[in-house]
Amino acid sequence: MRLGQATPPLSARALILAAGRGERMRPLTDHCPKPLLPVQGKPLLQWWIEALRRGGLAQIVVNTAWLGEQIEAHCQGLADGPPIRCSAEGRDFGYALETAGGIVRALPLLAPAPDDVFWVLAGDIFAPEFAITPQAAQRFAQGGRLAHLWLVPNPPHNPGGDFAIGADGQALNQAPAGGTRHTFSTIALYRRALFEPPWCDILPGNPQGTAAPLAPLLRRAIDAGRASAELYTGAWTDVGTPERLAALNGAAA
Repeated sequence: MRLGQATPPLSARALILAAGRGERMRPLTDHCPKPLLPVQGKPLLQWWIEALRRGGLAQIVVNTAWLGEQIEAHCQGLADGPPIRCSAEGRDFGYALETAGGIVRALPLLAPAPDDVFWVLAGDIFAPEFAITPQAAQRFAQGGRLAHLWLVPNPPHNPGGDFAIGADGQALNQAPAGGTRHTFSTIALYRRALFEPPWCDILPGNPQGTAAPLAPLLRRAIDAGRASAELYTGAWTDVGTPERLAALNGAAA
């Protein structure tokens, strides 16, 4: 690197998951992909794109399947910021690859970085106060864990939660005595190694189009003591039904 040249920021890479069909949102998603449904004046997806760019992320990849051409057109039409690349699962395979399969498929589009860390966010989550910061990524990069998960207080549709948090910040599959499990927000930092052997048996780049969920990988890493978590208490909504979408837009009226 030449003298005076800026050092590339660590973990300046992110994947936004936007490939789902949005069955529970029908008929709204029959002709519009869920990540492009408007929330408080802009598409759901756009809230994350702007948050990532505020956080200094120069590499953003969006995976697509259902009505993916609309998402690609939206990303290509953005005037500000670096280009956004799309991992087109629908075009390549005719179906969505689920979360783990989609991440493995998209990883070649995220250029390797010295810390090998990247953000993953779900395009149907509304969390306007969540800050994407280099400090959070650097803290994670300095440790030896494979995943750092942000959990949220349990919403009515997931009263039992997903994961718990130990006294040392370790993610737990089961809550300790007297504790509680919280809901996985889908916001996380990962190391590329989590999506490689021995943790993941999908071929690099997922050329076969293997559809696979993320939860088994996370639970395996948690059991091995290789995942951390923290509780996020800001505004957060899984925009999974027309009623939740209407509530968000009604609150803004």
